[in-house]
Amino acid sequence: MTSKDLGRGVVKSYTGSLLVAMPTLRDPHFERTVVFLLAHEADGALGVVLNRPTGVSVSEVLPGWESLVSGPQVLFEGGPVGADSAICVARARAGVAGFLGFSRVVGQIGTIDLSREPGKVQERLEYVRVYHGYAGWAAGQLEEEIDIGSWFVFSALPTDPFLTQPEDLWQLVLRRQGGITAAVAHYPPDVHLN
Repeated sequence: MTSKDLGRGVVKSYTGSLLVAMPTLRDPHFERTVVFLLAHEADGALGVVLNRPTGVSVSEVLPGWESLVSGPQVLFEGGPVGADSAICVARARAGVAGFLGFSRVVGQIGTIDLSREPGKVQERLEYVRVYHGYAGWAAGQLEEEIDIGSWFVFSALPTDPFLTQPEDLWQLVLRRQGGITAAVAHYPPDVHLN
């Protein structure tokens, strides 16, 4: 992560990082979520929720893309904004430089233009996941939510957006931090039932 002058002074850019919801964040759109930040700039931030698979097959909404999608081969709920839109997050194969339709986020991970012919990008991609909707923040909103303790911010591993058991990601990311943060992974979903 690097500091960038984003127009309001020096602000840390979290593009390519994970936002991990604090267990006390009760917004139903974000409770126990892990968000991968695709962009974080002066005018706001945009990301996708990594751990909310739906029961809808990718083949039902994007025929031709299902063979590229990493398991589970379903759409993921990317967030509450733009639910009728789709965002494709992919990891390019090692040694593949940028190519038409691929916008790099961090390392080999980026987004794919879904209007491209799937067969024209297939050989260049290692993992693919499709999200409907996204999470968005206005200028300063995400920074405020981080400051009040709604989110942890951690570095992402290259495998995080493509786990085969995405439902476990919230606990997995917290546990790998070690120390007291790892203990947060055991926080019960409802402390009143404990």
